[in-house]
Amino acid sequence: MYNNQARALTVQKHQLRQATVQLGEIQSNITSINQDIENSTAELDNLFNQLKKIEQNNVQFVCEEDELTFIEVSTYQEYQPKYSVLNELQSIDMADNWEAYLSNIENYAHTHQIQFDENTFNNLLTDTERLQFEKWVKDEFSIKGANCDKYDYMLAGTCGLIGGLIDIFLVGAPGQGYLTKFADDLTDQAVKKFAKLNGWTVKEGKEESVNKAIGFLEKKFAINYDHRHSADVGNQFKMTTKNHHIKSLGHSPDLLGLFFSILNQFTNTASFVDQGKIITIDTTEYSTTGTSFELKGNTVPAKIFSGFCNWLGHLFSDAAGSSGARGGTGRGSGIPIPFYSMLQFCKFGEFGKDKQTFATIAVRVFQEGYDFRHGIALAIPVLVTELLTRLIWVVKRRFFHKEDWKNCIPSANNPELRRMLLIAHGTLCVCDAVDAGIRSGTNPIVFLTHTNFIAWIRLGTIALKEIPSWFAEGSIDHAAANQYLDSEYKRLLTTI
Repeated sequence: MYNNQARALTVQKHQLRQATVQLGEIQSNITSINQDIENSTAELDNLFNQLKKIEQNNVQFVCEEDELTFIEVSTYQEYQPKYSVLNELQSIDMADNWEAYLSNIENYAHTHQIQFDENTFNNLLTDTERLQFEKWVKDEFSIKGANCDKYDYMLAGTCGLIGGLIDIFLVGAPGQGYLTKFADDLTDQAVKKFAKLNGWTVKEGKEESVNKAIGFLEKKFAINYDHRHSADVGNQFKMTTKNHHIKSLGHSPDLLGLFFSILNQFTNTASFVDQGKIITIDTTEYSTTGTSFELKGNTVPAKIFSGFCNWLGHLFSDAAGSSGARGGTGRGSGIPIPFYSMLQFCKFGEFGKDKQTFATIAVRVFQEGYDFRHGIALAIPVLVTELLTRLIWVVKRRFFHKEDWKNCIPSANNPELRRMLLIAHGTLCVCDAVDAGIRSGTNPIVFLTHTNFIAWIRLGTIALKEIPSWFAEGSIDHAAANQYLDSEYKRLLTTI
């Protein structure tokens, strides 16, 4: 198949060369004709000038009738064609099918003595064209390494240091830092606004307390998997009001939580994690509402949408803690950071004096207030580091390297920017680890409560892109090449 395509392309290229030669001859003839026209025009102008002078000088020519003019025959010259005659180009007749077209290709090749071999595809390009093609592929589709100078590393490190200082002095442990308190207040306001959007009203003169908003949402978006302690699940495993949000998979604000929430609502079950295993209980036997639970809607899509609304609304009711806990002076137990619940499956190691697994340590860290609200505070130094690094890269590229604005778009696909982000977030994580180590000593729980989970996740995502590029530098980026080919195919289809 590919050999036949190569033969067709070879013949088409031969036709292109022949047409190019013909065009060159046509252009040469046109140039000669234009030159002859200019010369003839100049001679005519000269003759007109001579006639004007004759008229001005009143010169008269008198010829006798019997005067004979003798002209030698040698002064006459036979006309010789000045312009080359163009040969007619041979075309290839179109056919109704591919086989007939290939037959026409073979006939054309035989007539013009075109030879085919195993390297027909390679022979389509000249040496110059092949070098140009290889250079284009290298420039456009090869994985490039970062070409950072010392200033790039210094600026990236500075951005990471700024983020690290914000993390150390403004975030701190859950419920203690300025940014954590700011995130708590922000969450409270979001919960009250969400409650108002769903019909919560406050009597005139009454305070808009967050615990009342939470209580309203708990009733409006009641779900069947909101078990609070061990007694609610028949003492099948240990659970308290401080950790039931992390143990219940439906309380996780991510795709994992959405899946288990809708599954539990459809099947009247509740899914929990304990000792690295998923435990499922029947909520008709262990009910938290006192009544049987049923999703609203008459069709499956309607029930799924109802389940999604219940999941989202219940997350808002738990994001700022329970209504009972917030009714007092406590901070309450919020919902976990997205995908933090999956750490309960990391049942390995022996940490601390009690020799507990990492999964148990993760649950105890959550009980210390390491929840979604604290995650918002943790994201702030990460966001500052990210934006500062990208801004510095844009400014340096535009005003120091004098690049056009279109070349200053801070895309993470740029190797220099990606390297700077790795250095910046690496510096932030180093500051975070040093601070956590100094504050904790040998206590793993204190260490993790002072660790910026978001920063380490961001560093990991950048490292997954940057480290492989170090080893793959200079090789072909197949994803970029396939993307280019797909765009070319689409462009060709639109032109047919």
